[in-house]
Amino acid sequence: MRVRVLGCSGAIAKGCRTTSFLIDRDVLVDAGTGVGDLTLEEMAGIEHVLLTHSHLDHVAALPLMIDSIASQLTRPVIIHALPGTINALKNHVFNNVIWPDFSRIPTPEKPFITFRELQVGQILELGGKRVEVLPAVHTVPAVGYAISAQGGAWVFTGDTERNPAFWRRLNAMSVAALVIETAFSNREKELARRSLHLSPNALAEELDCIEKGRRFPIFITHTKPAETDLIMAEIQRFDQTQPFGADVSHDIRYLRAGQEFEL
Repeated sequence: MRVRVLGCSGAIAKGCRTTSFLIDRDVLVDAGTGVGDLTLEEMAGIEHVLLTHSHLDHVAALPLMIDSIASQLTRPVIIHALPGTINALKNHVFNNVIWPDFSRIPTPEKPFITFRELQVGQILELGGKRVEVLPAVHTVPAVGYAISAQGGAWVFTGDTERNPAFWRRLNAMSVAALVIETAFSNREKELARRSLHLSPNALAEELDCIEKGRRFPIFITHTKPAETDLIMAEIQRFDQTQPFGADVSHDIRYLRAGQEFEL
């Protein structure tokens, strides 16, 4: 299974694209601005879109992508999401005001997109990949995903704050890599808490929920461009500054757009 990072920033700036990951050639996880770096041929190969939640940085490119490939589609692109996310897209994006309702165009019988509701704990089989829907804690209905083929799972938290249920499930699975958000620096920890995002201190406490002795690569995503350097510096000081238990020394790396992983 190949994971391609299209976007992993918490906002836009030169070289910064918002959240989207291409799994093999056919599954897109979130549809942030990073989707715009795909060719038309690559976009046309996407059969399924897995959305974590409805916030703009995770869905901004979805209507534009569908518009770009509509003439090439022979069947609808399937949008998998929580009911609340689907309702938000129908009411506020594909509403014939902000964008055409591609779930009824060109005809209700043969639309460009179709929505499929998810629920936490659900297992999907998509193109030879196993997708498990994981819990997230955010200001709108939200989920994360664990996706695997033959090896361990690529696990993505989505946007989330403190999330005990997520860690209970993660500790019971084989993990090849974890992608976890840290949107704000410690100086913005109150804003992070109110907006249900993580700061480095909160991240350290969350990582302490990983069972002792378990070790896998951890990639930081969703940093605000103006704070990325500070956030990563604060994360790298865990061992010196954070008394959060016996094992907070993890293999932590900064995720970058354009990276690819074979799992």
